Amino acid sequence: MPLFVYVLSLAVFAQGTSEFMLAGLVPDIAHDLSISVSAAASLTSAYAVGMVVGAPVTAALSARWPRPRALAGFLAAFVVVHVVGALTTDFAVLFGTRIAAAIVNAGFLSVAMSAATSLAAPARQARATAVLLSGVTLSCVVGVPAGALLGDWYDWRAAFWAVAALCLPALALVFRSAPAGSTRPHEISIKREVRVLKARPVQVAMALAAVVNGATFATFAYLAVIATDVARLPGEAVPGLLAAFGAGAFVGVTAAGRAATRTSGHTGDGRLRHPLAPRPGLGLALWALPVGWAVLALVSAHPTTLFIGAAVQGGLSFGIGSTLVNRVMRVASNAPALSGSFATVALNTGAVLGPLLAGAATGVTGDYRGAVWVSAGLAATAVAAMAVGHLRTACGRESVREVR
Repeated sequence: MPLFVYVLSLAVFAQGTSEFMLAGLVPDIAHDLSISVSAAASLTSAYAVGMVVGAPVTAALSARWPRPRALAGFLAAFVVVHVVGALTTDFAVLFGTRIAAAIVNAGFLSVAMSAATSLAAPARQARATAVLLSGVTLSCVVGVPAGALLGDWYDWRAAFWAVAALCLPALALVFRSAPAGSTRPHEISIKREVRVLKARPVQVAMALAAVVNGATFATFAYLAVIATDVARLPGEAVPGLLAAFGAGAFVGVTAAGRAATRTSGHTGDGRLRHPLAPRPGLGLALWALPVGWAVLALVSAHPTTLFIGAAVQGGLSFGIGSTLVNRVMRVASNAPALSGSFATVALNTGAVLGPLLAGAATGVTGDYRGAVWVSAGLAATAVAAMAVGHLRTACGRESVREVR
């Protein structure tokens, strides 16, 4: 695996920490800026929406830039907005910095995913995607709890300063270690690449990735309150639960990346597999996903099984998610500049819609376990879509060709 992929993963770790750490800093921000808790919590939604909107826009604007320049520019901007966020005493300015951070984060991730897969050999592209996304899972294991501790020991601003500082070595390494092969292709047609997005295999792969990620974040957004209000755990146990989920996610992403190097995305005659056709391991894991969410909903009142279930579901969810992200990149391979943005949009659409559906469910039932049942329902929807796609392929009713 090229060293540069690990450099990109370090930057993704810092950015993932910024995205998720707000969950533990909301009360402190609300108190310090004299705003309501709900207003402070809106910073998380602002970030997710910024990621969805920012991915295609920034990818298109930077399409003709050399990749090292685009990556360094986005990362430098990420540092600047975090410094501004750490210094401001105005909520409107802080809100703006979260949107700006999300937009440049989306741009960085879009370019990084395209760069990582282009640098890796075809058989190791899924592994490259997994290494890159492992930065996100490590941010759940290490970055988010560390941000919460900084907030407890100092204040929320310390967490913002820490993220900015963490980006600096990654920024220096992007300048120093970017290989020549990470530059952009000479001929790029944004119009042609946008047309790739209209192809059914790409849309199906994106929808599947969005639904699975929606299931993941429907529960992840409510893990803290499930721990305190359902399992009756003290607040001090929440970072440990989040870390258990993140540790499982890291194991799942790593295992999925290694497994992908032993399987091919093509059929025996060289054609691209149907985007919904199950590959070895993926089909079984996807069938297990809704079952696991349902079990977690049933056992979440018991602390031990809550921790175990969170770790298992973190592993399944992120392992499947990284495989589906690679599938989006693969079926959109004729959009080298924008394919990373397609995957980023799919992931963050799920990250926005999942918690919204979970919020609606818990509002109706008054039970935070409703969020986990939403995850089970979304995962079951993904299984149904996979099964329909497999039946169509088996019956020969649909011919799937690589998008041109």
